[in-house]
Amino acid sequence: QVRLVESGGGSVQPGGSLRLSCAASGFDLDAYAVGWFRQAPGKEREGVACIYSRDNMTYYTNAVKGRFTVSRDDVKNTAYLQMNSLKPEDTAVYYCATDIPLSTMTISVCAVVAGEDATGRPYYELGSWGEGTLVTVSS
Repeated sequence: QVRLVESGGGSVQPGGSLRLSCAASGFDLDAYAVGWFRQAPGKEREGVACIYSRDNMTYYTNAVKGRFTVSRDDVKNTAYLQMNSLKPEDTAVYYCATDIPLSTMTISVCAVVAGEDATGRPYYELGSWGEGTLVTVSS
């Protein structure tokens, strides 16, 4: 069974740090890019960071650039999101996701994170989402 399981969330004060993990099972993560998304209460899900497969190039949205670092350990079939200098506006449920291979195309998770997906396919509906992990930043 193909699964992604997020963990590592918690409650921290502003300025604190957390490290989230995304453990893959049922498939080899090394063939896929991994994206991190978040959904705050009452808001739409948004991408924040991604890491490509093979070359490990990364992308960050402006909201987290310079504070978050995405990485991966393909031996452990796991990706990570190191979050530093956390702000109250980072409070959200965080999810990880991968590319979605379809019969005639692949939806790139990094394109979705960057807001540049041009496939016209509903990534958020087609994706297999885990339960996420809650991050709360509050004093």
